[in-house]
Amino acid sequence: MDVARALARRRMVRSFDGTPVDPDMLDGLCATALWAPTAGNCAGVRMHTVYGAARPEFFARATDVAWRARSPRYAGLSRAGAIVVVTSRPQDYGARYGEADKRASGLETLDAWPVPYWHGDAAMATMALLLLLEESGWSATLWGDFGRAAGLLAWLGATDETLFASVLVGRDDHGDRRSASLDRAVPARRDRVSRVGMPPDAPPR
Repeated sequence: MDVARALARRRMVRSFDGTPVDPDMLDGLCATALWAPTAGNCAGVRMHTVYGAARPEFFARATDVAWRARSPRYAGLSRAGAIVVVTSRPQDYGARYGEADKRASGLETLDAWPVPYWHGDAAMATMALLLLLEESGWSATLWGDFGRAAGLLAWLGATDETLFASVLVGRDDHGDRRSASLDRAVPARRDRVSRVGMPPDAPPR
């Protein structure tokens, strides 16, 4: 994989054409994505794949009737060929950091973590999956299941897990509406990189 090219080419696609996604292919990509870094080798991230007739059930739990009725994007999103729900198990992190080789960190209780690495691990695995999908020629978007986590996790049978996000996967039908976020003025990528320990104009070595 040319990672720089995949990063530059990847886009969030929010309108799909209904093409089914092969479960063996997608489950394999999810397993590969879980090679992403995980704090203390906790292996606390899970990916739940949703196919076929279960897809409308996902949307019934991840959204509400009012949103589905008013959203101009719902029809395109609902045609995703598959969904990957990414979760984590915070309790695995507390247990791992209570083991002898990690106990000195003081992180055996979850409220001691200044940064909840279970979310970071889930984000890294999700980014890995997005890049693998790009490499494989599939389109995808990240879906934030805000406010409806409990019902979705209960449906998945994953009530001991914490919801991170979902990834909708399919073929782009090129009917997506341009996101207003793309028109925001933001600092250039290079302007968000700062050097420490050498003059700013020093040539790279």
